[in-house]
Amino acid sequence: MAIGILTVTLRLPGIHSLKEKRAVLKSLIARLRQKFNISVAEVGDQDKWQSAVLGIAGISGSSALMHRSLEQVLNYIEQNPDVLVTKTDMEIL
Repeated sequence: MAIGILTVTLRLPGIHSLKEKRAVLKSLIARLRQKFNISVAEVGDQDKWQSAVLGIAGISGSSALMHRSLEQVLNYIEQNPDVLVTKTDMEIL
């Protein structure tokens, strides 16, 4: 069994309020949960308009499968035009 943890720091250009930020993140988080069946939460920079840190966790039968799954999640986030990935940290336990 493998547990994967992915921390993604995002930049949200064009966001001018916390309300706009919450709308973008709420939509992204819901799509990630539905598409990949993972746990996702905003874990940092909650009070900054154009910055966010997402914590993503999943569980799998093997570390290789978990690594591939988290890579797919990261690719999906990077394809979102509303956010820019500035930093990532992946750990497989």
